[in-house]
Amino acid sequence: QVQLVESGGGLVQAGGSLRLSCAASGRTFSSYTMGWFRQAPGKEREFVAAISWSGSSTYYAHSVKGRFTISSDNAKNTVYLQMNSLKPEDTAVYYCATKLSVVGSYGLADSYRYWGQGTQVTVSS
Repeated sequence: QVQLVESGGGLVQAGGSLRLSCAASGRTFSSYTMGWFRQAPGKEREFVAAISWSGSSTYYAHSVKGRFTISSDNAKNTVYLQMNSLKPEDTAVYYCATKLSVVGSYGLADSYRYWGQGTQVTVSS
């Protein structure tokens, strides 16, 4: 059974940084894409960033490009999301998710089969 466990969320002031981690277990992920999504109160879940398990391909939402960096440590089966220059509008629950790389689109939540429980990120102004 695939398990994804996020950590690293918290409260930070605008302009600050946080690093989220997603520990994956339950299978070999070499054919999988790992993604980060977020959902703010009253809003739909939105794509943030994605990475192929090899790390050779990365994708970002326009709103976070240049501020967020997604990376992976295959030895630890862990994906990271380094978030810099945080803004109040980045406040949301952040979810880690995974899908087979050949399935669907990296930017669509419906393409992802497995999800973590989420971690809250709050950015104060």
